[in-house]
Amino acid sequence: MKKQNKILIYVSICIVATFFYNGISKTTLTNNTNQDPETQTHETYKIKALKLPENLNLAGERVPVEINDVKERMERELLVNTYWQSNGILLIKRANKYFPVLEPLLKKYGLPDDFKFLALAESAFIDETSTAGAAGMWHFMKATGKEYGLEINKNVDERYNIEKSTKVAATYLKKAKNNLGSWTLAAAAYNAGNYGVSKRLKAQEVNNYYDVKLPDETERYVFRILALKEVIGNPKKYGFVFDQEDLYTLKPTKVIKVDTAITNITRFAKRYNLNYKEFKIYNPWLRENKLNNKSRKLYEIKVPI
Repeated sequence: MKKQNKILIYVSICIVATFFYNGISKTTLTNNTNQDPETQTHETYKIKALKLPENLNLAGERVPVEINDVKERMERELLVNTYWQSNGILLIKRANKYFPVLEPLLKKYGLPDDFKFLALAESAFIDETSTAGAAGMWHFMKATGKEYGLEINKNVDERYNIEKSTKVAATYLKKAKNNLGSWTLAAAAYNAGNYGVSKRLKAQEVNNYYDVKLPDETERYVFRILALKEVIGNPKKYGFVFDQEDLYTLKPTKVIKVDTAITNITRFAKRYNLNYKEFKIYNPWLRENKLNNKSRKLYEIKVPI
C-alpha cells in the first residue's frame, strides 16, 4: 500500500505540474509582444526575400534584371551582403574611412565613382595579402604592379600607396574599357584579365558581361560590386543601424617629402609624435623599419596633422 500511495502521489504531482507549465507557457506566449508564437523568433528579425531596385547600374550601365539568370545572380550577392551582417557593418565602417580618400583620386584620374566599390570588393580595405599574392587596396599582383610602374620590393611596396595604386588601377580599367567596350566588362577584366574576357567574348560571339559565360569567380564579381554599392549606399534600407560616431575615420594628413635614406623609421616617426605602428597606418607602403633609397628618389610620407 505504501508503494502504491507513493506512485499515486508522484503521478498527481506530474499532472499538476504539466497543467501548470502549459498554462504558464500559453500566458507567456500570449503576453510577450516581442515573441512570434509560430516561429519563436523575435518579431523584428525576419529573413526576407529582397526586392531588386529598378535602377541598378554600374557606372551608368544598366543591369538587365529582367533576364532570369541575371536576376538570380544579382539576388545571390545582395542576399549574401545583406545577411552577412557582421561583415556588412565592418565594410560600412571602413568605407567611411577610405571613400573620402578614394573619391577625389577617382575623379582626378578619370574613373567613375562606382569603382570605389571595386576596391572595397577586392581588399575590404584591410592590409592583407591574398593567397595568390595580390596586395594593397586594389589587390595588384607583383607582376602587374611592376608592369604599370609601381616600385615593389622588400623595402618599398607601392601597391600599398593609395594614390599611386589608384592611378594604376584607373589606367588599367580605362584601357580595359577601351578594349572591351564597357565599364562592366572592364570590371570583369580586372578579375579575369583582359585577354581572358576578350577570348571568351569572341568564342561565344557575345559582347557584354551579362551574356558571356565566365569563370565562377568572375561570374559573381560584378554582381558583388553592385551589391556593395546598393547596400552601402542605402544601409538603413537593408537593416544596418549605426550612429556617425560608430564609423571609422582617418585624421587629416600633411606630406613630408624625403629624398634621402631613413635609417630608422621608429626614430623618424618620433619627430612627429608617432610610434612605429601609428606611422605605418599612414604609410603602409614602407615595408621595413628603414627606407634604403640609394637612388635618392623623392618619396612623399604622410603624417597626421
